[in-house]
Amino acid sequence: MIPYYAKYRQRLETTYEDRVTVMRYGEVELPGSGEIVLGEYPVHTNVPCRISQKALGANDQMETVNNIAYETKMFISPDVEIKQGDKCSVTRGFVTRDYTSGEPFLYPTHQEISLQREDEA
Repeated sequence: MIPYYAKYRQRLETTYEDRVTVMRYGEVELPGSGEIVLGEYPVHTNVPCRISQKALGANDQMETVNNIAYETKMFISPDVEIKQGDKCSVTRGFVTRDYTSGEPFLYPTHQEISLQREDEA
């Protein structure tokens, strides 16, 4: 890594006030039995990151349900492997929200990942 990248990365990571737990879908070995099944398993737990709202959510009010759908951008260390489609639970303060990750865009100092939240209010 180029020397000034290291300093810039260090400064950038001081802004990571949020925490993310990343879950991935795939083959999981059941404890005790050794049986392999498909399911979600944790890839990273409680990793520092920073989220930022990318676009305002659209009001998709229906007669029975108010759907929430908006995009958020997550900034995180380039050393953390996150794949498109991973489930990311991000905690900011006392609030935890679940997102689905898009394809990461890597920089020498960080990576940016588009997160989509789909929920009902």
